Amino acid sequence: MSTRIERPQRAQVPAPQWTLRAAEPTDVEPIAELRATVMRPDLERLGRYDEHRVRRRLRDAFSPRHTSVIVAEGAFAGCVALRPADDGLWLEHFYLAPALQGRGLGSAVLRTLLARTDAGGDLVRLNVLRGSAAQRLYERHGFSVENEGPVDVFMVRQAG
Repeated sequence: MSTRIERPQRAQVPAPQWTLRAAEPTDVEPIAELRATVMRPDLERLGRYDEHRVRRRLRDAFSPRHTSVIVAEGAFAGCVALRPADDGLWLEHFYLAPALQGRGLGSAVLRTLLARTDAGGDLVRLNVLRGSAAQRLYERHGFSVENEGPVDVFMVRQAG
């Protein structure tokens, strides 16, 4: 006789309704704050958190032209950027409000973006902090590790 162990099921909260809108220059500060919030645990774990630098790096790299704001249930929920590169695109600044993480919103946004990049035949690159849970999200969507450094993991996905 075999014994089957039942694992308790976590209550699944459905992903909220969402849309993407073009970023505007005035979005830089809310995005910088969101970045500081969501990256803090991983940066602290890596001994790299600096409350000013984490915001400054976003401000210095912010390009409204390549950035989309994620709006969920009518409110600012995050952002994502797709920046052109010589051999494809860089997926950057993909941040979701902590309360919305783990509900399928990140996967839904990523599926939408990757359908667009696939239609264009574009290779997509990104980097993620070593040990970040986001790496598993990207692996589920076809990204593989291209190389690793002491802090960053660089990933790539061929057009599907």
